[in-house]
Order: sequence, then C-alpha cells, then structure tokens
Amino acid sequence: MKHDVSHGQSNMLPFTGCAVIEFSFIPSPTTCINSEVSSELIHIDPSVRHVTEGDSVFLSVKTNFSPDKAEFQGTWCHTGMSSTKPRILVTFTKEKTILSMKHRDHLVFNNSTFSLEIKNLNRKDEGDYHLSINIKHDNKPEAIEVEKTIRVTVDVPVSNPAIEKSPSYAVIEDKANVTLTCSVENGTRVMFKWFRDNVALDPSDRYHYSQDNSTLLISPVRKEDKGSYHCVASNPVTRGQHSRAAELNVYYGPYNLEVNSVQGLRTGEVFTINPGELVFFECQADSNPPNSYVWISKTRNATQIVTQGPRLEVRSYRLAQAEEYLCRAFNNVTQKQDEAQFTLVVASLGTEKHTQEGNSVSPLAVITVCSFFVIGLMLLFFLRRTCHPKRGHEDATEDFGIYEFVSIPGKTESTQASCRSLARLESIQDMHTTIYDVIRHVPETPSHSLLK
Repeated sequence: MKHDVSHGQSNMLPFTGCAVIEFSFIPSPTTCINSEVSSELIHIDPSVRHVTEGDSVFLSVKTNFSPDKAEFQGTWCHTGMSSTKPRILVTFTKEKTILSMKHRDHLVFNNSTFSLEIKNLNRKDEGDYHLSINIKHDNKPEAIEVEKTIRVTVDVPVSNPAIEKSPSYAVIEDKANVTLTCSVENGTRVMFKWFRDNVALDPSDRYHYSQDNSTLLISPVRKEDKGSYHCVASNPVTRGQHSRAAELNVYYGPYNLEVNSVQGLRTGEVFTINPGELVFFECQADSNPPNSYVWISKTRNATQIVTQGPRLEVRSYRLAQAEEYLCRAFNNVTQKQDEAQFTLVVASLGTEKHTQEGNSVSPLAVITVCSFFVIGLMLLFFLRRTCHPKRGHEDATEDFGIYEFVSIPGKTESTQASCRSLARLESIQDMHTTIYDVIRHVPETPSHSLLK
C-alpha cells in the first residue's frame, strides 16, 4: 500500500547515526520502533578499510536472506572523523534508489546486494559508513532492523624519509647528547622506527623518543652508540620506506689496555727471556681516535722514557738485572689515559720455553703419567705377593719357636719332625727324644749362638 504524499502524510524512519529522512513509502514509526534488531542477516568484512587518497573503495555487503522474497528499505550514511553530523549518501527500497545529489557523481550503489562503491576518495571521505536496513519477510508481520558500520581511512602514501643529526660532528662519550630526527615530505599517519647497524632500537634509560617516534634523543652518548643509524617510515597504505644511513662517530677510550709478546715466557705480569734474545712488545687498547703510546723504563726508583709508539724493542744483553716497564696510552680527544706495567727478566729458559711454545706436553700431563706409573707398579707388587705365597726360608724371625728332634729306633738316619707344642712330649715317651729351645730374639752378632 502506497502513502499519498500530497495529503501531507509522511512517515519518519530513525536511522542510527544518520539524519532523519522523510520518505513517502517508508512504514509507520510504530513498525520501526517495535522492529526486531538483528545483525545476522547482513555481513560486512573487514570492519576497517585503508585506502590511498584518489583511489576507490568497495564496501561489499553479504546478505543471508533473499531480497526477492522480502520487503526492505534502508540507507547508507557517512560520519566524518572530525564531525558528529552524518551525511546521507543513499536511500533505497526494493523498488527505488535515491543517491545524494551532492555525492552521486562518485557513488555506485547495488540495489540487489546493498553494496556501495565510493570513487576518487579524498581525506574528507574518511570516517564511519553506516548501513541501516528494515527487512520484512512475507510470512512475518513485523520488520527486522539490521545495522552495520565500517570505518574507512584515507591516507597519503609516505615518501622516502631523511635523517637530520644534531650535532652533525663527532661527539665525546659521557660529555654530549645527540638528537636524530626522521622526517618525510609526504604522508599521513606516519609511523617511524629506528635502527642502528640494522638492529631495531627500543626505548631505554638513555634512548628517548618523541610521541610519534620521529625524534630520537641519546643522552648521554656512550661508546656503544657509535654506528650507522637509519629510520623506517610507514603508514596504513605504505610499506616501510628506508632512509639513508647517518653515521654517529663517538670518541672514547682508552679501554682494555694490554701488553703482549710472542717471544719469551709470560707468567702473570712477568716476561722471562733468554740471554741475548731480541724481544718485541705490543701495546694495544680500544680507543677512538687511536691512542698515543709511551714506553717508560723504571730502574732504581728512576723512570726514563724509552720510546714512543705501540711497539717496544728490547735487547736482553743490555739488561743487567730485572727491569720494570710501563706502557702508557693516551687519547688526545677524550683526555683519558691508561697504563699497563710488567717486569722483564733475563734467564735461560732451556726446554721449558720450547715445551710451552710448542704446547706439546704440559707439566701437569707429565706428573699425571708418572703418578699412574708408580701406582701401577705398587699394584703389581701387591698382586704378586698375594698370588705367589712364600716358599723356603725367607725370614729368620718367622722360625722362632720350640723344635724337637725324634730318633726312631732301628733307623740309621734320624728324621726331623716339628711340633707346634710341648704337649706332644707325653705322647712319645717311648722314643728317644732331644728337645731344643730356640731363642726368641734376633742375635746381636753373627757369632752368637741361637741355642741354649
């Protein structure tokens, strides 16, 4: 049933987020107020669309009902990011579609799917697009209201970023701060990320970022901050754009000063060399710029500058006794210095030096082998004593005791028999017996008799 507009009868349909529209063929307000709200009949995916300025966006709608078997009416509205007043873009029913006169040149509406295409987008077109539909099925007395919202962002692509460093010259550690700024000529909603030597940087006690990460402040600068910095700029419609590298030069040191030599024998801070040997020492330290080196000799509480530079040459035949040397490293920019002291002794190293240099056999290995050898001999000795009992007369002290010699009648030769105890004397009363008592102590002299 159609309503006659000429009689002044018009019905109002409230759309969430949209202005009130007068339409002659829209159902009565009572039907809209009592309608059931459902979001299962239509679907819009995704809920956010990122579009490049000047491009088009297609807001696709999927329906879960058959438009041919239902009555429907609806509208598409747009609310800008910085505005609360919605703009009506499309009003439609099953039989009719009305496009906004102001925007119809870049709007394309599909009445069968309710999808909307917006052409030639600009920054003013971004915001929330709201679809509201009243659906009445033939077999149901009441209409169902369905609403969906999708957000559209419109961005300008990001141009290549550039880095500005302040100060532009090299700085001294712990005495200066450095500010790095990343900027782009074009781009909206730009996000920045910083890298040093291709490793991403995160906030720390000394790394401070601006709200959009476009500025990095290093305070104070340290040795580890030295390196190559670059930034990456991106936004929802542009993948990361890399800047050119900016080098940060930091003056530091000296650190980790060491004195080394490939000759002689080193024990802690003492170097021992053979008489007549020519020895070279190297002094090294981590520093930027490179250090200045001075070698100093200390003898009899007196100091003397021997040479300058990282290398020292010593001829051992010129040394009358042990001497102390000192290497001093000095950084002319940081005004810091460090020292390393060692003692040089002249002595004959013999095979000990060659053993250490060749790294063939260590003293610990020799001691270990000898220990196992001695232990093995001892074990062999005890095993032999256990497996092979004593035979014959080995120890005179074991022969101490009482012996008896028995003479058997009728025999020309006497037979000796030993007895463990004198108690056996009673059992052999019929024999001629001679008893000897063996002295129970070791004779003091070889001529002393063992018999009483």
